[in-house]
Amino acid sequence: MLETVRGPRQLIMGEGVAQNIPRVVAELGSRVLVVTDHVLLGQPAVAGIVAAVREKVDALEVFSDGTPDVPLADVALAVAAAAEVDADVILAIGGGTVIDLAKIVGVIRRHGGTPRDYYGESKVPGPTIPLIAVPTTSGTGSELTPVSVLTDPDRELKVGVSSVHIVPDFAIVDPELTYSCPATVTAHSGIDAFCHAVESYTARPRPHGPRDPVEQVFLGRNSITDHHALLAAERIARSLRRAVSDGSDTDARADMSYGSMLAGLAFSHAGNAAPHALQYPIGAATHTPHGLGVGLLLPYALDAARDAISNRLAVLARVCGLDVTDASDAEAADSFLTWLDQLLADIGIPPTLADIGVARADLPRFAEMAGGVTRLIQNHPGPTDTASLTAILEAAWTGDRFRHVLTPSRNSDRPFTQ
Repeated sequence: MLETVRGPRQLIMGEGVAQNIPRVVAELGSRVLVVTDHVLLGQPAVAGIVAAVREKVDALEVFSDGTPDVPLADVALAVAAAAEVDADVILAIGGGTVIDLAKIVGVIRRHGGTPRDYYGESKVPGPTIPLIAVPTTSGTGSELTPVSVLTDPDRELKVGVSSVHIVPDFAIVDPELTYSCPATVTAHSGIDAFCHAVESYTARPRPHGPRDPVEQVFLGRNSITDHHALLAAERIARSLRRAVSDGSDTDARADMSYGSMLAGLAFSHAGNAAPHALQYPIGAATHTPHGLGVGLLLPYALDAARDAISNRLAVLARVCGLDVTDASDAEAADSFLTWLDQLLADIGIPPTLADIGVARADLPRFAEMAGGVTRLIQNHPGPTDTASLTAILEAAWTGDRFRHVLTPSRNSDRPFTQ
């Protein structure tokens, strides 16, 4: 047995825990770079946090000019802002883009160079300056993970910096900060979290030696990641529709924060798989939201690997509340995939790649590019040659999974329509 768990030095979670942020920041440093965005900075809750932190430290600079998907130009601007205040601690308040940006700024602040020096796995040579991550969405799990995803204008797909050294020191997860999250963002971030849980639970298990947990980032599933992933799937399955259709449903918001957190812990070790790898070139080409892309691709990738994971899809069916008591694993797996189709439709995820502007002629090229994202694609439980990945994309382009009939679920809620 060889297992490991990766996460922050301390995870603080629950309604109202954001009040601890000023004290935590002041304990870690005295010259602060706050990374957030303009919209959040205009909200009373976030503005109040920044004001309270300012009173506790010697100097504070706010960088709120980041744009989606962390382009390298934003990294350079944020690094300059950190230098201006001589930052010795970073506070990130926002979604995955904000937290991923803060991670790479911490790397460059401590170790120098440019983001390109750290692409891939385990290229960061040591700890970065302290980072406190405060999510305002329930989805990416970036506040807990060893990954920063960036957009390089010289590449046709997103790139990742993966290292145990970029896991935030503190993760402060307050569901109250998600109450103002719009329905579309709630849907896209929420299905991203569900993908993290499902991809972790169905990831290919791999044998390892003692050095691997230090030298590698994603290591495949184990019993610990399974535990976190299933708890996450259960919470998200019962509450995603409700959180999207009624953002004031505080119980649903709490479930989503909790589920996103658990899914982040799961994939920090197990890793994501084909839906994420395939989304990288597709997202770069179509400029569509990350969560939308991985959610759209998830059922097709699972369907392609069902022979290897039907027993695990059957477990997911039960966890998500489907009545599959007398069903075989194959039948339960089909019920889960059909339920997933309906969940995606209910929260407004398009059913096909054609719907988001992907050209069919580009599918083989996107498959080949995704196959090169080794840290992700090696976790896919099915075949990963270019022809097999292209077949997944062909199914997603034509939408041939949408001929199934929904199996009733104990967790089903009224559908959301945009």
